[in-house]
Amino acid sequence: MDYGAAIRERRLSSVWRTDGFGRLIAQLEAYLPASDIPSIQQAYEFAAKAHEGQQRRDGDPYISHPVAVAEILAGLHLDAGSIKAALLHDVIEDTPSTLAQIETLFGDDVALLVDGVSKIDHLHFDSVAEAQAESFRKMLLAMAKDLRVILVKLADRTHNMRTIQALSPRSEEHTSELQSLAYLVCRLLLEKK
Repeated sequence: MDYGAAIRERRLSSVWRTDGFGRLIAQLEAYLPASDIPSIQQAYEFAAKAHEGQQRRDGDPYISHPVAVAEILAGLHLDAGSIKAALLHDVIEDTPSTLAQIETLFGDDVALLVDGVSKIDHLHFDSVAEAQAESFRKMLLAMAKDLRVILVKLADRTHNMRTIQALSPRSEEHTSELQSLAYLVCRLLLEKK
């Protein structure tokens, strides 16, 4: 018997009960091929290990946020690459993990999505109006490359809005900027149908 695997399984199972990963897997199994699930579990395990010991401001384990973002995207029936990117979206910004590691473990597609999501937040501006204009420009450019970058970012901000009471005032400002952008992007998506 592989005791290490049994212990890891028990530890992950207990985490799954608290962070919603089990619920996410149930959602994904309803529409994704079974062959996609193991790589999503691998992305979860990588992110959980990278974020180990980190907490959100409300005291929840940090991994609960990427899982919630992935759940939002699963509700839209997005592909496995988008789900993996959602699980990994904060890893390169908030942990010692690198984009090269993500590319090696999960492929170019997921690495490009994670990189695109993190680049949306990298520029800083002198005024709110300048930031809003630049954020919108960056979102449009990202959409031109891969719409999934925007969908992951919007799911990220949606979860942040749902838990806004735990965010810092600066995060609240940034979230309100993206609320208006989310509306515009949703309008664009609806008009494409």
